[in-house]
Amino acid sequence: MYFDIKFRFTVALLLSFSFGFSQPLAISNNYQTKSGIPHLKIERSMIYAPGKDWLYNHHPSIIHFKGRFIAIWSDGLIDEDSPGQRVVYATSADFFHWSAATPLALPTKINDTLTVLTAAGLYQHKGTLVAYYGEYTHNRQNTHLWAKTSKDGEHWSQPIDLHVPLIPNHGPEPTKNGRLIISGNFLFPYTDDPYGISGWKISSPYPDSLYKQDNSAAFYSPAAKLGLPPLCEGSFFQTDDNILHMLLRVTGKGWKGRLWVTESKDNGESWSRPIETPFSDNDSKFHFGRLPDKRFYYVGIPDTLHHYERNPLVLSLSADGKKFNENYIIADELYHLKKEGLWKGGQYGYPHTIIYKNYMYVIISRQKESIEVLRFGLKGLGESQTF
Repeated sequence: MYFDIKFRFTVALLLSFSFGFSQPLAISNNYQTKSGIPHLKIERSMIYAPGKDWLYNHHPSIIHFKGRFIAIWSDGLIDEDSPGQRVVYATSADFFHWSAATPLALPTKINDTLTVLTAAGLYQHKGTLVAYYGEYTHNRQNTHLWAKTSKDGEHWSQPIDLHVPLIPNHGPEPTKNGRLIISGNFLFPYTDDPYGISGWKISSPYPDSLYKQDNSAAFYSPAAKLGLPPLCEGSFFQTDDNILHMLLRVTGKGWKGRLWVTESKDNGESWSRPIETPFSDNDSKFHFGRLPDKRFYYVGIPDTLHHYERNPLVLSLSADGKKFNENYIIADELYHLKKEGLWKGGQYGYPHTIIYKNYMYVIISRQKESIEVLRFGLKGLGESQTF
């Protein structure tokens, strides 16, 4: 009995040192239902809607580069994350008219079976565009993160192995001092290479003895061993005290309609033990960021009454990065699925945002079948932008 108690005390002590003693910021929202919440005046453009093939489309990201919008996403034949899934991109000079989807990266064949590719975001620095994508074998093993670079958004380099065993949730985003951090499920790699193609170092709130890779299947086991629910698909923002706040989705049987958070006080080199927040969530991906006027924003689906419907798509604003209590409906129109497929569903899936010339652009998948982009003006947000 003595040794058992001593062992458990030692484990608890080690965990407390590993995760730190401080409690993360109590980040919250006040969304309950869409009743009474103003709708933003938006413009929308369908980037891609499938015909008879390549019927699965998801994980979109968007960027503006050298006079054009560029969007990338995962493109599969029928089902989600099945062998043969590739990464494609499309471009537009005016937001409304988009080029045909063009392959950016094609899966390879291992043991006579095609691998699975997942779009993982875009980043640019001094005239170089970088596109990221993850790869694993059909049994979700052998996870790799790759990048390709381009000077014009049309001609791409050979794949660059970033030596990170990760399928990211969002591509690299800079902290105040320029360090780049990738939001994964529980791995948050960082680099001080301004181009984001070398020097990536692994960082996580989990002990490295609990994992070998981070992908859509690998986040369950280490969380369970630590007594945590399945945490995944992070997105972070940095407050004026330089603390990074990485919000995390909870999925599967652990979903209780709330986001969790882990924080870093050393610019992403280490992270606190995740804790639950009062911030509501529909069980979907989301994106945090900061407006030019320094308000913080969230774009996602905070509804908890219709689990996994991923509707409506909501913008929530915060003056302090704590209380996201100013809400707007971005969109709630329905999309009708053309072809059933494995795990296809969700009206507004996996939003990613950018801000360009006083507009916010939000790219989403529609029931994991079509790719759409929405935009709305930031000028007078909260006043003339609503109806």
